[in-house]
Amino acid sequence: LLQASGGGLVQAGGSQRLSCVASGRTFSRYVMGWFRQAPGKERGFVATISWSGTRKYYSNSVKGRFTISRDNAESTVSLQMNNLKPEDTAVYYCAADLNAVSGSYSIEGARYDYWGQGTQVTVSS
Repeated sequence: LLQASGGGLVQAGGSQRLSCVASGRTFSRYVMGWFRQAPGKERGFVATISWSGTRKYYSNSVKGRFTISRDNAESTVSLQMNNLKPEDTAVYYCAADLNAVSGSYSIEGARYDYWGQGTQVTVSS
């Protein structure tokens, strides 16, 4: 079970931090990812992080502005979003890939086994 939080309304140029808490005793063996879905668009990849957190990958649209991190002791993955733009407005989902191996990360949504409920981020201009 994944529980995401931290969404809300923010002005353009502002920052917001999303968190996702996972249940289960093997969180440290999950590749984690963040995806988003804007109104009228398909869900798309945002960021992913490997088991240990040493490998990360971002979509081009958020690279340099967003940072994904994880705390395996707290079973939490976070997404720090800076310099937000109106086009970042979307429902953000955290997801867990239970089958990825150590040192890898996952970009394709189809690889993920569990999804959180989503949290709305709205960026006003």
